[in-house]
Amino acid sequence: MSQRIVSVFPGSLAARSGIREGETLISIGGTPVLDLVDYQFLTARASLLLLLEDAQGARRTVHIHKLVEEPLGLTLESSLMSCPKTCANHCMFCFIEQMPPGMRQSLYVRDDDWRLSLMAGNFVTLTNLPSVEMDRMIERRASPLYISVHTTNGELRKKMLHHIHADRIMEHLHRFADNGMSFHCQIVLCPGINDGEELDRSLRDLSSLMPYALTVALVPVGLTRYREHLYPLRPYTKEEAAQVVRQAEAFQSKMLSEHGTRFVFPSDEFYQLSGLPLPTVEAYEDFPQFENGVGLLVRLKDEFETALRLDPDDTAAIPRRVIMATGTSVAPFMRELTDAHPIAGVKVTVKPIVNHFFGETVTVSGLITGQDLVAQLRGEEVDEILITESMLREGEDIFLDDMTLLEAQQALGIRITPVPDDGAELLYALRGTEV
Repeated sequence: MSQRIVSVFPGSLAARSGIREGETLISIGGTPVLDLVDYQFLTARASLLLLLEDAQGARRTVHIHKLVEEPLGLTLESSLMSCPKTCANHCMFCFIEQMPPGMRQSLYVRDDDWRLSLMAGNFVTLTNLPSVEMDRMIERRASPLYISVHTTNGELRKKMLHHIHADRIMEHLHRFADNGMSFHCQIVLCPGINDGEELDRSLRDLSSLMPYALTVALVPVGLTRYREHLYPLRPYTKEEAAQVVRQAEAFQSKMLSEHGTRFVFPSDEFYQLSGLPLPTVEAYEDFPQFENGVGLLVRLKDEFETALRLDPDDTAAIPRRVIMATGTSVAPFMRELTDAHPIAGVKVTVKPIVNHFFGETVTVSGLITGQDLVAQLRGEEVDEILITESMLREGEDIFLDDMTLLEAQQALGIRITPVPDDGAELLYALRGTEV
């Protein structure tokens, strides 16, 4: 796969070597550049041989000597991601298969591409991995990866993922470890299926691959009301969630004693379901699976209280009435946080939004739609509504149901302010001032 060069950064290695805009990069060191992984790997060398082709089809080679970490300074026409690989599984817990019809097409895309795992932290199952791609991953030392394990019991994994090759997970992980490649793991737990003794087995198997197995996150299955004809699953009860937390914490103690790391981390949602207290900030170590909902609340509280200690003066706060609209599971935590740290002149009401769109068993803030937000806040007499940025499509002011932020504001007649998942940002959003 060739890559057309659309710009050359002035003064860069490429510019000094005479590489020109409009030329096409055919190969580096005789190897075609398939994607961004290839480009980064092939250019991380002290000596490069680039094969280029101009608009008339004439080819030439360019030799470049550089520091290993020094960039070439090229901008290429494509994103260097050939068509992302989609998921070949039919997991019993797949959230996308529980989506209602008629939503935007991008919400139904199921990627399962190791390159997105490497570059963006997406979790992959490795079931659609031909041997040539596995070889390329190892040759490129693709690490760390983020891998959806779910269970190390091969037969159970085939049942859960509904894929004939799902049982090869430990074979793949052993090969990564044998080649010095590290990985984070995820286990989506389904009551009575891959928890209990099966979870113990999975944790033992994965911990045997340390230090290459870095962490394991435990996440409860998410269930919407659109599960007709799908595998019969149910949510965790409070008692079952507490059992998962206690089981994980017991394993943490063992790992901490033997290896100096807790290794396994239940998601915030398990603590909220169980009613058990959240761990300390230190218990999350360096928050390795923060984006997976592990430690988000503890870090938010720590950031909020740190910002408050550094800037305790709230006299500049804008007096007003504010609603914090959240998912039902996080509402008690947010209410406790704001009640413990009142801001002079600011009346804060935490409003849990029941998810009627996906179903009441969906309790996280990030899956609240515009229509649920508007329906449940209509008639409120406040000056501002704060929501988490995760309710909106990344980089855009649009909710999951395609309602725009502006449309929601117009429907309510109230300003809606998205706030990042950062405690300092939340403090200053409540005060109505800049960070």
